[in-house]
Amino acid sequence: MTVYEYDGTKFMLTGEISLIYSHNGKQRRVHLLLHAPSFDVADQMNEWLDKKGRRDYDGRPVFGFSCTEFTEAMMQISKDIEIIPAHAWTPWFALFGSMSGYDSLKECFGDQTGYIHALETGMSSDPSMNWRLSQLDGITLVSNSDSHSPYPWRLGREANVFELKDDFSYGDVMDSIRTRKNFVFTVETPPEYGKYHADGHRLCNFSCMPDETKKLNRLCPKCGKHLTIGVLNRVEELADRPEGFRPENAVPFKRLLPLHELIAHSVNSGIETKKVWNAYNRLTGGIGNEFSILLDASRDDIAKYCDEKLASLIIRNREGSLKIVPGYDGVYGKMGEEKESLARFLRP
Repeated sequence: MTVYEYDGTKFMLTGEISLIYSHNGKQRRVHLLLHAPSFDVADQMNEWLDKKGRRDYDGRPVFGFSCTEFTEAMMQISKDIEIIPAHAWTPWFALFGSMSGYDSLKECFGDQTGYIHALETGMSSDPSMNWRLSQLDGITLVSNSDSHSPYPWRLGREANVFELKDDFSYGDVMDSIRTRKNFVFTVETPPEYGKYHADGHRLCNFSCMPDETKKLNRLCPKCGKHLTIGVLNRVEELADRPEGFRPENAVPFKRLLPLHELIAHSVNSGIETKKVWNAYNRLTGGIGNEFSILLDASRDDIAKYCDEKLASLIIRNREGSLKIVPGYDGVYGKMGEEKESLARFLRP
């Protein structure tokens, strides 16, 4: 079970698929992350998938079989394959999605549920929100980046931090995920930053919190159409514990906005612009990688390579004191300058 290396970068064989199918009278849309222990196993996985549909037209191909059927087939190939529900709470394509998902792991995976050891929190939720569901107590919460995106500033927005030996294997990583041993913490964007945290209707530039959604009977007050129910509301629907509950053996997490986002806000420029890249390269060239800057570097060291405004944002980001205007219905959240009431940001 190998961890591969190319040009100094270690990697494992992973992928993502989209399953769209009918189950119990409802159309389901669930994205799954896949981890393979070797190229031989990956070839067998691909051979099975090729009998069911096409893999060659999209980086996240779509198939029409169920999560249960797929998991059973993969376990017949190798018990070392890891299947993880992706961005588990997003409304349209997720395990718990308000528009197309399920109310429980068991409902989704049936008699194959025991082979599901982890789920991905996604950008619109964080571990503390997932801890409110007792059904997830035996499930490890992982966080991953949008690696199928072509934009480099999307990489590393979320991450898993393990403490492993230098010559670690695929099996070592999977063991940490399955047992939580040597799983130090996850890096999470603030859930408000995600595109589906609050409820809302993008076309009408309207968003609201769950209490107001209920008063509106889930209808947009501007056009009368159904609101897209976000992650915050959906968690509240399924939670059987109060806010603030923390299970035993929970993996810690740190909330961080990516460095590119902080720089773009600081210089009031687009995230992809040369101005932002120049500032990013100055910081990483002087201090080290992005996580070293966001998590560890002192304010004095940071200030050597940027102005006071950006240095302050980086430290406030680390402390969790930045205000985020919540995202909704496919619109990313964004930073607010002051710590004002959340209600102000949720009005159009």
